[in-house]
Amino acid sequence: MSTRTARRTRLFAATTVALAALALTACESGDGADTGAAAPSSSAPAGGSSEQPPTDGKESGDTTEANGSKGTNGSAGSSGARDSSGSGSSGSSDKSTGGTGDDDSEMPGKCSAADVKITATKVTRPLNHLLLTATNTGSKTCVLPPYPAARFGEAQSVPPVAEVTRPQSLTGVEPGKSGYAGVVLSSGDGSGENGYETDTLTVPFEDGSIATVALPAGGVYVDTALTVTYWQTDMDAALGH
Repeated sequence: MSTRTARRTRLFAATTVALAALALTACESGDGADTGAAAPSSSAPAGGSSEQPPTDGKESGDTTEANGSKGTNGSAGSSGARDSSGSGSSGSSDKSTGGTGDDDSEMPGKCSAADVKITATKVTRPLNHLLLTATNTGSKTCVLPPYPAARFGEAQSVPPVAEVTRPQSLTGVEPGKSGYAGVVLSSGDGSGENGYETDTLTVPFEDGSIATVALPAGGVYVDTALTVTYWQTDMDAALGH
């Protein structure tokens, strides 16, 4: 074999080997592509649908978020109720306590025989009238009873009160000041009955104490016309009945 022929033979062999290697590489690449493409087909649902149902993770997330909102609203509502209740109770208590304290401190107490002196004066006009004067000898303002429940002598009952003389409010007297009440002792025309002379008079107070009142010298005459007025702040109002 010549040298030229030997070179051709070697070149042909090398070319053949190279072509065989390329063919083998192409076959291996084709097998990999087929295997990769088959993977998605094997994982698809039997029905052929490509839509996926909602995942459990999303549903759990929605539920958690809803529960969280409810929890937040519930907490806010409870907190608001507590604040409102607390503020309302405290405000009512303070207001009530403060108002009661102010009213108690400004309200005068009731008069008693210990701090009020009652005197009786017989007047010429109107006829058969007696003027009662209640003077506060104490250090604080006090309120007189509505009217003097005067008991003359051994009388078993007190005289009625003339309703037309009722003032708009109870009569309060400051220290050193006086309240006034009129007494109709007897009828001016002699129409009264069961008349008698007496020289004693007592006037009770609402606290149970009793004032003994000195009557004019010689005493007074009373009959069934005996009537008293309400306590007044003005003398003329007391004698106007």
